[in-house]
Amino acid sequence: MRLILGSKSPRRRDLLAGIDIPFKTVLIKADESYPSELRAGEIPIFISQMKARAYTKPLAEDEVLITADTIVWLDGQMLGKPKDDADARRMLRLLSGKTHQVYTAVTFRVSPSSFYKKKDKELHSFVCQSDVTFRQLTDDEISYYVRTYRPLDKAGAYGIQEWIGYIGVTGIQGSYFNVMGFPIQRVYSYLKSIE
Repeated sequence: MRLILGSKSPRRRDLLAGIDIPFKTVLIKADESYPSELRAGEIPIFISQMKARAYTKPLAEDEVLITADTIVWLDGQMLGKPKDDADARRMLRLLSGKTHQVYTAVTFRVSPSSFYKKKDKELHSFVCQSDVTFRQLTDDEISYYVRTYRPLDKAGAYGIQEWIGYIGVTGIQGSYFNVMGFPIQRVYSYLKSIE
């Protein structure tokens, strides 16, 4: 099979490369708004499917397009990517001293004539949840992280693989790679199931 990763995320590219299956990367521009009634893991499933449908080039029979979306969920509220430094600091203050959920959805799209279709569907999605606990962060730590690491491209304004994860995360229940934005173990298992 020939894999196409529809993502500009360097973390997703690195994680997919780590399972030693060749792939190419494409950038997909998609509307990432979602219906307000969606909750928690429903949101990234909706958005990852929107990304998959926004890829307009026809897929060959042996191609599989992979798209993904990650959100942070805290106390019934979705934290996406911050709009600026002040918003990033606000999000990290909300996460400080609490446990939140990270949901990443992955969607696989194949052509209508593909032999990789599962249950006669062109789209197949799953969502993965991890619980992440932060210790109480100081304002100085939050400001230093935002100023130095510029986490404006990350859901919840943090990357667990960066400084803030080293000094602030006290526990994870679930997949670490899911928190990075790509539950690669589940991706690999799915690809093996359709080959």
